[in-house]
Amino acid sequence: MGKEKYILIQFRFTIILLLLSFCFGQKRDPRSVALAGATTTIADGIYAVGFNPGLIAFQKDKPFMLQLGGFDFGLGNNYLSMAAMKALSGDTLDNDEKTTIINRLENNGGLTFDMNGQIAIPGINYASGNMAITSNFMYMSSYAIPAGMARLMLEGNANNPEVDMTLGMEIIGVNEVGFSFAVPYESFAVGFTLKYLQGIFYMGIDPDSSQANFITTPQSVYGKGTYYLRQGFGGAGYGIDIGVATKEVNGMRFGVSLINAIGTVGWNKPSFIKDIIDYPLKWDGERLSDSVAVLYTYTIDSLRADNLSSGSIFTSKSEIVKNLDENGKVKQFNVRYPAILRFGASYKKDDLLLSSDLTTGFENRLYAHSRWRWALGAELQRFKAMPLRMGFAWEGMDRTELGMGVGFHGGPVMIDLAFSFRNGLWIHSMKGLNVSLGFTMTSFKGRKEKDDGVSSGPSPVPEESLPSEDEKQNTSDGK
Repeated sequence: MGKEKYILIQFRFTIILLLLSFCFGQKRDPRSVALAGATTTIADGIYAVGFNPGLIAFQKDKPFMLQLGGFDFGLGNNYLSMAAMKALSGDTLDNDEKTTIINRLENNGGLTFDMNGQIAIPGINYASGNMAITSNFMYMSSYAIPAGMARLMLEGNANNPEVDMTLGMEIIGVNEVGFSFAVPYESFAVGFTLKYLQGIFYMGIDPDSSQANFITTPQSVYGKGTYYLRQGFGGAGYGIDIGVATKEVNGMRFGVSLINAIGTVGWNKPSFIKDIIDYPLKWDGERLSDSVAVLYTYTIDSLRADNLSSGSIFTSKSEIVKNLDENGKVKQFNVRYPAILRFGASYKKDDLLLSSDLTTGFENRLYAHSRWRWALGAELQRFKAMPLRMGFAWEGMDRTELGMGVGFHGGPVMIDLAFSFRNGLWIHSMKGLNVSLGFTMTSFKGRKEKDDGVSSGPSPVPEESLPSEDEKQNTSDGK
């Protein structure tokens, strides 16, 4: 295979991955998008699932909630924006500008595209009392181009004799079915979400079996690489969310939750999905299966001035290999669901609700990042039928977010819409966007606390102002 054909295949492969990655946005509902994710202590009903299941205890005095449908679309990266592209175009970059670009990419694991999304299964997401049942299709993807490639392009090979060319890629689709319940106590509530994770598809580069480099010396340039793409179809697993939330005291509430405290999806195991759907992935026209994987290799052999005309300098090969163990059985593997730790506080005063969150992941995979993220959101409820929302989040200078949204709540219908700038605050600096829309149904009286039975008529006369029995008798005798 010639070099031009290899470049064309890599280009097509990259475009396909990016298009797959851009299908959906991060796992959030419209309210959380507008508030930049600051909902650990204010999420309501079915929307408490995935943020803090302990909040479900406080909906027992409210009507039911049924989600008719919803979607979330988003895309983002950690460097490319209109402002960054403008800075790269035009005159030659100076050394300080090159160093800034390289350092930013190296500190963030290269040029990364992290996309996650959610589609609510219509009519199944339901909450009432202190329980909720939810079902959502989850899409998560992560694609990383190594920072060494940027260093090679910007600085050449003078100070960069060995370049790490190992790519990172992971795409997963899971249908997450959860049963949530919360137990209220005197001053707080504890909640749990038990999840069944029905794996739909998975494809990723196995980091333990993949390695690639590009080495330069004063005499020659050479390198080799191996990418082992493993894939699965019809997986299964389980997960648990845990949350604690305090009761509201003087308008304030605090909460903490661990999302995906336990969560793993096992692949290449028996599944009913395989019985009803044909394996969807193909490679070079051949349909893949659980028993095979894709192995792609390339070799750059002694690129020197005296053999530039040789046709065998660059060679590459892709093949489908058996994915079997020593006993001839299909190799099974597990994919960990990244966990998120959340701390939150909120304050409500009249028509204004303020909420703040501090969150972190434990690894840099899919939707999780192992650094702290602070978010602050505000919701104006002056117009009950149309709440207005805005939020800001900070996770470092290159990971900020500005969200805004509005709700239309009338009778039993609740429609919420939100938009956010991802990894930037304005159109020219944003490195992605997020659009979210949700349709929810509740009681005809709206999503309000139930009447406690107190009459709305005149207040009762204080007991001390009532006439005594003797006074009543004297009054009666005087008639």
